[in-house]
Amino acid sequence: MLKHSVAIVAIAASAAFTAPRSLPMRTAAMKFSAADAELVPRDVLFGNPEYAAPSVTPDGSKLAYLKPVDGVLNAWVRSAAGGDDRVVTEDTYRGIRQIFWAEDSKTLLYLQDDGGDENFHLFAVDVSKEGSKARDLTPFDGAKAQNVITNKRFPDELLVAVNARDKAQFDMYRVQLESGAIELDTENPGGIVGWGSEDESFEVREGIRVNPDSSKTVLVRDSPKSEWRDLAVFPYGEEGGMVDFCGDGEHALMTSSVGRETTALTKVKLSDGSTTEVIAFNDKADCGGIMLDEDTKEVRAVSFNYARTERTFFDEELKGHFDRLEGMGPDKAEVSLVSKTRDEATWVVSFRRDDGPTEYSLYDTASHKLTPLFVSQPALSDYKFAHMEDVRIQARDGLELVAYLTRAKADTPTPLVLCVHGGPWARDFWGFNSAAQWFANRGYACLQVNYRGSSGYGKSFLHKGDKEWGVGAMQHDLTDAVKWAVDQGIADPENVCIYGGSYGGYACLAGLTFTPDLYKCGVDIVGPSNIKTLLDSIPPYWGPLRNDMLKKIGDVDEDKAFNEKISPLYHVDAIKAPLLIGQGANDPRVKQAEADQIAFSMADKGIPVEYVLYPDEGHGWARPPNRIDFNGRTELFLKEHLGGRAEAFVPPEGNTASFPLKERK
Repeated sequence: MLKHSVAIVAIAASAAFTAPRSLPMRTAAMKFSAADAELVPRDVLFGNPEYAAPSVTPDGSKLAYLKPVDGVLNAWVRSAAGGDDRVVTEDTYRGIRQIFWAEDSKTLLYLQDDGGDENFHLFAVDVSKEGSKARDLTPFDGAKAQNVITNKRFPDELLVAVNARDKAQFDMYRVQLESGAIELDTENPGGIVGWGSEDESFEVREGIRVNPDSSKTVLVRDSPKSEWRDLAVFPYGEEGGMVDFCGDGEHALMTSSVGRETTALTKVKLSDGSTTEVIAFNDKADCGGIMLDEDTKEVRAVSFNYARTERTFFDEELKGHFDRLEGMGPDKAEVSLVSKTRDEATWVVSFRRDDGPTEYSLYDTASHKLTPLFVSQPALSDYKFAHMEDVRIQARDGLELVAYLTRAKADTPTPLVLCVHGGPWARDFWGFNSAAQWFANRGYACLQVNYRGSSGYGKSFLHKGDKEWGVGAMQHDLTDAVKWAVDQGIADPENVCIYGGSYGGYACLAGLTFTPDLYKCGVDIVGPSNIKTLLDSIPPYWGPLRNDMLKKIGDVDEDKAFNEKISPLYHVDAIKAPLLIGQGANDPRVKQAEADQIAFSMADKGIPVEYVLYPDEGHGWARPPNRIDFNGRTELFLKEHLGGRAEAFVPPEGNTASFPLKERK
């Protein structure tokens, strides 16, 4: 069962069809200084990848990837042998960022929204026909497609969830790839936020429902004509969900935190949900990626990530492949299986490192031959970068926090950028990070903290963030991280910036309002300033999740005083440090009003604030001209207030930056 997420994330920088160029190894004794290295241009760090997202067809005949055409990412296809590469899409503005193959090995699928509104449509291109145009498989106005499922036994069909009937509910639709015919397959019985199918019949037989009390229920049925029944209930505070149906037709694989701190991979009976086996768990981290045998559904490997990726193997042959690959790639790189053929004869693998671009190769599982495919952004290989250290920080209550540190100088305090991840129910990971390397190259230490409330560290760690926004322990963790960096001789206490997007943007605003003496300046990207207005304006399909958000954040609906307590908008007078705000006008999650209201309030009170609005963006920057434009403005802002280095700034051609504060005057 293949489930394709519709979450759009920043594409790792990629590169050309040449042999990987490994950067020279550096020892600690060399004391490499990113702040003294050659200035890395912003368009190298933040421009489009030259190649990205390689994916091999199930039958191994073709390879797809992303590559720019006139500065816009499009989908390309070549034969397995190569040398006949051709572009198969015609996007001229926003760029395509997620591609995957249908099981027929001739239809390339991708998801695309309009200007960042996140109403993704599912498109298909028949690459077996020269000049074939992309077709919209979900042509419903104002609707969003997600939860795409393909099946090797039914290669000419797919399932996709769309909120066409009811904007607050996703029903499951069945699509015929050849004709494009689409019909309602399974109507949402209420509250279902994710669907699953059973492989043999390709019928929708599983759903996960978020209940009004914020518990979650895994529902199953024996056939489309059967009634739904509860397989498992996870009360609020417990984590888990279904992974897949087992090959015997009598069991299912599930993750569950019930009875333990972190999620374990378990086997349960479909008849009553009782656990028959605990297959894998880690005391410090939740289950991550789970590799199954696609025919038998036997578990082959489970990954965990506390600070770095670790795997528990149940298949010695698979372990042998990964052990072998780890010896073939760059030193200390993390190996990932990106794509594979149905018979597993060919893998596309990636080698992710912390101080250089990701390298992609083809791996022949029979001969164990590794053939370089391409490198993520070869231009990065012309520069030296700092290593990312995984460090441990003790919060004031003794809680251990995993953080990642990228330093400008190894033995001298420098200005610090505290880079706060979004979510907040997400996390930072080890590996090359363009923003962290950018900050280090400009002369700043960059610290990324997995504060309480971050995901992946078990249920207690996650829920220690409940009702701790802004003035509580989530923000205290960030304050404690800054203090740690100062005490360790990493950070200059007089020159600290708090920077982040989404929840990270909120944390920036909270930092400037609730700990105004700690930060010299702040950069807020699409961050909410008033939690009540944030939740009142979320998309309709977030409805089932709203009560869960209220439990985690606090009841800002009924408790006006609490909302005012944690919402930076009500504490603007406390701000002392200059603020730079970036916002997308089409953001469906954090509406433009969140940026408007705090920017206008600060300006009216004479508090230094800069506000840049991009009318063709949503929750972050998808278009490189806008991303490079905002980062150029950020770089000048940081140089002014922290004193680091800066590349000369010329607004890039094609950017759409507007300035509401100036227009307001």
